Amino acid sequence: MQTRFEQYFATLKNKKIAVLGLGVSNRPLVRLLLEFGCHVTGCDRTPREKLDAEVLELEQAGCLLRTGDSYLDGVEADVVFRTPGMHPNNPAIRALADLGAEITSEMEVFFEVCPCRIVAVTGSDGKTTTTTLISEMLKAQGYTVWLGGNIGTPLLPKVREMKSTDFAVVELSSFQLMDMRHSPSRAVVTNLAPNHLDVHKDMAEYVDAKKNIFRFQGAEDLLILNADNAITESFAGNGRTHRFSRQGKDVYIRLEKDMICRDGEPVLAISDILIPGVHNIENYMAAIGAVEGLVGDDVIRSVAKTFGGVAHRIELVRVKDGVRYYNDSIASSPSRTIAGLRSFSEKVILIAGGYDKQIPYDVLGPEICAHVKTLILGGATGPKIRQAVENAPQYRPGFPEIVDCADFTQAVYAACEAAQPGDTVLMSPASAAFDQFKNFEVRGNYFKKRIMELK
Repeated sequence: MQTRFEQYFATLKNKKIAVLGLGVSNRPLVRLLLEFGCHVTGCDRTPREKLDAEVLELEQAGCLLRTGDSYLDGVEADVVFRTPGMHPNNPAIRALADLGAEITSEMEVFFEVCPCRIVAVTGSDGKTTTTTLISEMLKAQGYTVWLGGNIGTPLLPKVREMKSTDFAVVELSSFQLMDMRHSPSRAVVTNLAPNHLDVHKDMAEYVDAKKNIFRFQGAEDLLILNADNAITESFAGNGRTHRFSRQGKDVYIRLEKDMICRDGEPVLAISDILIPGVHNIENYMAAIGAVEGLVGDDVIRSVAKTFGGVAHRIELVRVKDGVRYYNDSIASSPSRTIAGLRSFSEKVILIAGGYDKQIPYDVLGPEICAHVKTLILGGATGPKIRQAVENAPQYRPGFPEIVDCADFTQAVYAACEAAQPGDTVLMSPASAAFDQFKNFEVRGNYFKKRIMELK
């Protein structure tokens, strides 16, 4: 008897398949489609001379490549796999749909064919840590866990290895969710704030995309929501809905006298949480809600005492000459940087600025005044962050001191030069990395390399 995976790919045999975008997640997809006898066209804006060896190997395996600025011109397809970064209303995609092509994605198909239970997490901030915590808790309980989506490796090629007793724990971005028609059995929305408005037409579209994580749930499914966030507090699911609150609201999962409680019963003392920051208390609350009935409280406590956090998320890089250097490159929005700043009791030296996603920075100004002694700025958003600080009611000239830099490298060394023994240097840009780096991970690794090279 064929599995759902085998049935799905059997329906694609001999069809024309267009894969839009040949990034990390879509390359295994191309190989899978070729394996099942599909006629695959791989489309990517990158000029052919700049393609890496792995993409050229796909061509050798039978994939027709269309590259460069005209990569979407004249594409013919029965099925189109959209890369997450491409808006579903892209004119080329709409034209293909009008000609009868089915528009889908690697993640959409994964949800269709996955044989095991799926737990999925989305939000503006905290989703990677929350996703990882859920995975760690389930693994510690003894389950086989497949971690992926917007984090880790692509999951669709792994489906043949999955068993019905396993769990897939998936982080989902708004880009992945925009046209999703499936929801997981357990869904978490950590919080929502303005983000990615350079891609979404407005905040309403961004929020609506996030709702797809629970829009197609059934009556027996579970939704975990942040009661302290004005947007997520208003959401309502189709099945069971449990809310969490760090601010004392009378909801299912709440903080009582420095103890995370579930339905009034103590689960985890916040003093047992190894990773710093009040936002991580919320991440634990969300994870505790997601694993209810699956993971014992003793296992949750064991994970909390040993889990050291995820790379690029307030990651301690080095202590050099009495100065602590932290990498928070994941902070690509003001709300994320605010959470990072609030993790420290002392004022920090902050490195900020980067690619402009067309989101407001007003809320960041007062927080920088309250938590930063020296502000090192660069990138396209540097002037916007400076303006937000100087417009803040708490701002006084020189408090914080503001240093403008030509690029990220100069900003890193300016922060190092300003630091004295006892200081904390925090690289938390409140901006995306795309102005100078491929992504936040490359930016974070570059920062760590520069810091480790300090003499």
